[in-house]
Amino acid sequence: MTTIVSNPKRITVFGGSGFLGRHVVRALARRGYLVRVACRRPDLAGHLQPLGNVGQIQAVQANLRYRWSVDRALEGSDYAVNAVGILFESGRQRFSAVQDFGARAVAEAARAAGVGMTQVSAIGADSQAESTYARSKALGEQAVRETLPDAVIVRPSILFGPEDDFFNRFAGMARFSPVLPLVGGGHTRFQPVYVADVAEVVARAVDGNLAAGTTYELGGPEVLSFRECMEKMLEVVERKRMFVDLPWSLARLQAWFLEFLPTPLLTRDQVTLLQSDNVVSEAAIQDGRTLDGLGIRPQALETILPTYLWRYRKTGQFVTGKVA
Repeated sequence: MTTIVSNPKRITVFGGSGFLGRHVVRALARRGYLVRVACRRPDLAGHLQPLGNVGQIQAVQANLRYRWSVDRALEGSDYAVNAVGILFESGRQRFSAVQDFGARAVAEAARAAGVGMTQVSAIGADSQAESTYARSKALGEQAVRETLPDAVIVRPSILFGPEDDFFNRFAGMARFSPVLPLVGGGHTRFQPVYVADVAEVVARAVDGNLAAGTTYELGGPEVLSFRECMEKMLEVVERKRMFVDLPWSLARLQAWFLEFLPTPLLTRDQVTLLQSDNVVSEAAIQDGRTLDGLGIRPQALETILPTYLWRYRKTGQFVTGKVA
């Protein structure tokens, strides 16, 4: 239920039409905020309107590569959320332009407007990482910290939810392929976190309930290997598939060819990224900079996956008790 506020604040969410962004918009709208969604194609953001009351959510055009559009999107706003991120480079959408330069542009615009900011980064962000993605995330964090020391940064592990690009991708592959690849043997560890849980943390930052200048690491209740994630997915979609180990060298070679696809199934940078675990650090756990530390009970895969992966079952939403 959406809260009605007599004098609501306006929050600009950059990347609000994306996977995480739309859940952030929903969480903010339920709190009664006016939400301005800054995205490259506002004409394709109509799916956000049902998330709030009439007139509560407004989509505007903005591109982080163009600073003037960022300034314009923040005019009259009380807070900025940057949820823009890309998983692979395409055309002018480069990691450095979107996740480094773009984060600095939002931070500088927020400072000029005199408003606070939350930056969405990722676990594994490291300025010394071999992965270009991880380095650009770290440089984005650094740019935000230099510009707005009081900004809140959230680092989620791999996100899962109805529109995710991980479980949906492999569940779709399992419909047609008798085997599933395990990059590097499937030993990389993840801590999958429900997208709505991350959105709740962002909304609390907007509320002012999170410690200023703090970096939070967000992971789900379980640490699972790549293989274990695939096994849980197969259990939900009621399919049996063989696993084939894909050595790092072969995965990198295969990724080189896949990068030419409009939407690559795998890139060389993603192969590099998969060579490091993606879990919440012990330091964050000890400091209480986690979901549990914030008093949020993270949703488990077993609870959420069946709500959207059922469409990959042989019989869809109908239960047969058979495994294909």
